[in-house]
Amino acid sequence: MSDLLDIGEACEPARNRRSGGRANRVALRAAPLADNLRPVRPGMPGGQYRPLTDANMAKIHESALQALEQIGLSQAPRTGVEILTGAGAIQGDDGRIRFPRALVEDMLAIAARNITLCGRDPKYDLHLSGTNVHFGTAGAAVHMVDPITLAYRDTTAQDLYDAGRLVQSGSHADLILLPGTYQDLHHF
Repeated sequence: MSDLLDIGEACEPARNRRSGGRANRVALRAAPLADNLRPVRPGMPGGQYRPLTDANMAKIHESALQALEQIGLSQAPRTGVEILTGAGAIQGDDGRIRFPRALVEDMLAIAARNITLCGRDPKYDLHLSGTNVHFGTAGAAVHMVDPITLAYRDTTAQDLYDAGRLVQSGSHADLILLPGTYQDLHHF
């Protein structure tokens, strides 16, 4: 009988042999990856999604030039009218600002191709150039689904604050653009 007890004791699973093993693995998986190990990093070169042919893009470009030249822009602020007409746009008798084709083409030719969105810390600067890809929020939603009641309601300043904290705590968004337009603060 004593032999059976010895065998039984030998078959008992060893407890605490790998103290903290699972907890350590879970914590390791939850921790952010080092920058050099992240599979997606800000500004990685990307491809180009081209659902339209060159001929179709040329048609859209031509239509945009016609709309700017013939329809133009209405209700521009006085300061905008001064700047635009000073650059070569034409204000018609109807008050609309129209953009001659040559003006638009000239501005496209000199438009900046490389832009840096500066972060509070230079290590967070985003260099928008070439085929670099950045991920961020957007939307400017005036309504949202309340996470507690699941009912639609106006977006609040607190919602924007919460969204910012959520983005900041994650590692997959490179920037936060206005995800909502708060409705609870009024202009003075």
